[in-house]
Amino acid sequence: MRFAVLALVPLLAAQPAADPAWVAPMRDVHAKFTGTPGTLALFGDSITNSVAFWAPLEGAKLAGDDAAALATVRGHLKADCWRAWRGDDYGNKSRMTIRWADENVAGWLKKLNPEAVVLLYGTNDLGQLDAKEYEAKTRAVVERCLKNGTVVLMTTLPPRSGMLEKSRAFADVQRRVAAVHGLPIIDFQADILRRRPTDWDGSLPQFKADAADVYQVPTLIAADGVHPSNPGKHADYTEAALSRNGFQLRNVLTMRTYADVVRRVLARK
Repeated sequence: MRFAVLALVPLLAAQPAADPAWVAPMRDVHAKFTGTPGTLALFGDSITNSVAFWAPLEGAKLAGDDAAALATVRGHLKADCWRAWRGDDYGNKSRMTIRWADENVAGWLKKLNPEAVVLLYGTNDLGQLDAKEYEAKTRAVVERCLKNGTVVLMTTLPPRSGMLEKSRAFADVQRRVAAVHGLPIIDFQADILRRRPTDWDGSLPQFKADAADVYQVPTLIAADGVHPSNPGKHADYTEAALSRNGFQLRNVLTMRTYADVVRRVLARK
């Protein structure tokens, strides 16, 4: 009897892992897509408009599973989508909120008709919107994208100095919208708080010596307490750097999720 049980173990271990819950709904969305494969839009505020986001991966050298993920991305992504798709007409601009996206997303979708979009609004919204309006407008933007046949990668907003609890509440909104619509989610906020639970905030006194340039503090949020950090001495992709450079952390998390979307949905025959 003991040998029979042991003999089953390799068979059970060999079973393929189930697809994540977002795969089937995003395949249905992608089936409606009529544009150019490999197009990726970046909808967001200054945290997305900055070329410290996404563009550094174009020439990056990674190792292991991340190298394989980056190869997948490079094999699928259109070259202009690394850095050229920036600015008002491309859905990313400093100081903007989800209200701006709600007002303009129809035009962006008509102009770009992107196969996928990385969506991140929320940091500026914290001081201007309540959670109810934020959720309604986030849902509206997501629904227009999905109707267009555009796969949405939802990204949670980073924590903001002095507004941690509201940041958490808005991230919960984003997770809820992602769950309702079956979206892949890049949980940037959760990863920041996991890696630096007590000292993610670069405006804390212990980072004062590094704060002459707000982005150089060796933690995940810059010395302004708002934007991801980007210290030059932690600009690689090691685990140590990913706990000290907020933009590089977002880059890697986005790359991993987008590569998974490419493999499971966008490049699927």
